[in-house]
Amino acid sequence: MYTPVAADVAKLRNTTGAGMMDCKKALVEAEGDFDKAIEILRKKGQKVAANRADRESTEGAVIAKVNADNTLGAIISLNCETDFVAKNQDFIDLAQQLAQQALNFSNKEEFLASDFNGISVAEKLTEQTGVIGEKIEIGAFETIQGPFLGAYIHAGNKIAAITSLSENVEGAEEVAKSVSMQVAAMNPIALDETQVSQETIDKELEIEKELLIKEGKPENIIENILKGKMQRFYKDNTLVHQAFIKDGQQSVADYVKSVNADLKVLGFVRVSLT
Repeated sequence: MYTPVAADVAKLRNTTGAGMMDCKKALVEAEGDFDKAIEILRKKGQKVAANRADRESTEGAVIAKVNADNTLGAIISLNCETDFVAKNQDFIDLAQQLAQQALNFSNKEEFLASDFNGISVAEKLTEQTGVIGEKIEIGAFETIQGPFLGAYIHAGNKIAAITSLSENVEGAEEVAKSVSMQVAAMNPIALDETQVSQETIDKELEIEKELLIKEGKPENIIENILKGKMQRFYKDNTLVHQAFIKDGQQSVADYVKSVNADLKVLGFVRVSLT
């Protein structure tokens, strides 16, 4: 019977990420054929993935990446079943690599089909499901483009955000990071009032109007009160009107203008596991 040498086991482990004993068993089964051993481990991953397909993968790592010239960004969540796995450095490193690769694609389907060290991203996730023993999958996949982008990843890799600014000026890097931190912390529903969906506006107006009627407010003043209520709603829920978390005396828009009078926030993306 073939007995694997330590160097072959180590090589297979480095290639697949599988455990030492799994690598030994695969090499023995493959009678020393390295490629066949890799295939054996991948089939094991497929079997584990099939068995865990109905499990919930609500833990994981959210990673944001921006390209070298700060014009293209991507956020992915690499999901798993337990916080224990989510905190593992090898898992986080894989999430970092996948997020970097995501910069090259505009949609999740193309990204999953793309080559990742000789196999597709989807196949890599299946392989890692076999290695780790938990369901591993890509949850969120978001991309953004702009004149200047900056990212923020909250401690613990549970929330990440990327902000787009109108131009690359002195101080833009700090502004983009600070506004991305605002997005991560305050979870705005839109950039400003013009980007809030009509459905959201109608629902908010309906709720507020019902409350005012219950309070006995006269019909002839309700409309004016609703205008004030909506202004407050926009202030609390849209990014540029929110109070800046680092200085509550000014709005996010005012903070951005304090760095450069011509600078504006153009957009943002945010991903959270919770």
